[in-house]
Amino acid sequence: MEGNRICQLGKDARFEGFLMVRSAERKTDKNGRDYVDLNLGDRTGEMNAKIWNWDGNQELPEAGKPVLIRGLVQEYNGRLQMRIEKWRRATPEDGAVLADLVPAAPRTGEDMMAEIRETVAGFKSAGLRALTEEMLAMAGEKLLWFPAAQRMHHAERSGLLHHTTDMLRLAKAAVQVYPWLNQDLLYAGVILHDLGKIEELKSDESGNVTDYTRDGQLLGHLVRGITLLNRAAEKTGVRGEILVLLEHMLLSHHGEAEFGSPRPPMFPEAEALHWIDMMDARMNTMKAAWEKTPEGAFSEKIFSLERRVYHPLYTEE
Repeated sequence: MEGNRICQLGKDARFEGFLMVRSAERKTDKNGRDYVDLNLGDRTGEMNAKIWNWDGNQELPEAGKPVLIRGLVQEYNGRLQMRIEKWRRATPEDGAVLADLVPAAPRTGEDMMAEIRETVAGFKSAGLRALTEEMLAMAGEKLLWFPAAQRMHHAERSGLLHHTTDMLRLAKAAVQVYPWLNQDLLYAGVILHDLGKIEELKSDESGNVTDYTRDGQLLGHLVRGITLLNRAAEKTGVRGEILVLLEHMLLSHHGEAEFGSPRPPMFPEAEALHWIDMMDARMNTMKAAWEKTPEGAFSEKIFSLERRVYHPLYTEE
């Protein structure tokens, strides 16, 4: 089904195959008729879809589950949209392959966790090592598959670890240029900065995020990250400036109040964390847009970048 991927579908294309339900909601049109508004996806992308003339006695397609569908791709308000003609829930006997239906990190969760644990084991600071190990233990098995976002960067299975390990590699390169940085503090900040997302997002094991949790909507991962860090401090007995520095790094890593940080980064490791986070998030977003755009063409406007992305030909002609 390589030629039948979401990213390859254009207007008037017909589709028949398996897709993952990202979200499904029953709605009513202007004439009072029920329909279902869905977002369907595979590992290459996502598309809005509609099931018209919905029978209200049917159960909605379930988010996080694969469906077998037949449909026609149309265009509405300048965006592609699929009109579902026929559908049913996929069964185990159908043999739908999860790896084809959900975007996933390029490395396994286990391999990425091993990379993180090896880094933490090398910390010279016993306090930072204890805090980081406790926070990882609190995150538990969810961390192996948890995504980093619902729609933005690293919105994929194991995306949180993908984001964290790529940032860790950037941080290790940065300390070669700026060896005066406190390496343990910077690496700990990288590893811990987004763990609050596990409490912020509702995700299943496929990496599909359906919504924000109550904590996510009322507090967000920056504030929840601070409360989790303080629980870890209570359990490990770590106190003093090192804890305050880590708290500040978690609170300020978005850089500005406009993006949710109540304080800007106020010491070098916090500043480095902010820009490493920004660079990795934007490069992942760029890569996702670049992969879905033909060579020599521009993508649609990317909301988080506030611009379109060009896929260069990379020729010398």
